[in-house]
Amino acid sequence: MTIFPGPIRQIGYVVSDIDRAIENWLAIGVGPWFVIRDLTLTARYRGEPCEIIQSLALSNSGELQIELIHQQSAGPSVFTEFLGSHGDGFHQIAYWSDDFGATLDAVADAGWPVIWQGGEDVGTRFAYVEPPAGTASVAAVIEIMELTDITTGMATFVRDAAASWDGSDPIRVLGG
Repeated sequence: MTIFPGPIRQIGYVVSDIDRAIENWLAIGVGPWFVIRDLTLTARYRGEPCEIIQSLALSNSGELQIELIHQQSAGPSVFTEFLGSHGDGFHQIAYWSDDFGATLDAVADAGWPVIWQGGEDVGTRFAYVEPPAGTASVAAVIEIMELTDITTGMATFVRDAAASWDGSDPIRVLGG
């Protein structure tokens, strides 16, 4: 029995150079990549308020979404903590929840600490929880993302683009 809703929907990598990371994924045939640059995000990191600037890139391999995260600002966060301890690499698995509150309640009841939480300012709530001892080999953190009409639409858009991708237009910038 698991406290998490449904299958793992996403894997996330924290990177120090998002363009190089995208090129590495393209080299093994994963694309196209949808990139959002210079996104300001307000969150709580280990209970303290923080604000970061980051760039994100999304693609799919089959049903699994891949996220690349590059924090551009210098402040403390779950991402700089990981980079300082591990360098670039695999950071998280993510579950998408259509009942975010109930999922967070289940996580709290299980004793999993929330170490990064926010999203209200970008329209999708998220929480990163720290795995208990013994399961930390699965991922550094586990993300729970609120599944809304917007996030469902974006996930479908990215998945469908990857399913029909012919290798052209490999990097697609979203926003600004």
